[in-house]
Amino acid sequence: MNFQPLGNRVLVKRVEEATTTMSGIIIPDNAKEKPARGEVIAVSKEVETITTGNQVLFGKYSGNEVSFDGTDYVVLETEDIFGIIG
Repeated sequence: MNFQPLGNRVLVKRVEEATTTMSGIIIPDNAKEKPARGEVIAVSKEVETITTGNQVLFGKYSGNEVSFDGTDYVVLETEDIFGIIG
């Protein structure tokens, strides 16, 4: 996959959350919320503070979902990213 975001955008692959609670209850797929964190896969040339490989936190309903080679990604504007998880 070769994708270069334009403007102040990044391409993020969502990081899946745990499928069980701390008490061991299994969460069914239809009850899970979309993860609001992910790994940065590609960054536009205009973005200086975020780099490929960063783990980021973003709004649940932010960005545009896209799919490449059967894998789902989210294209986010940098202002939709709350911060980098370190």
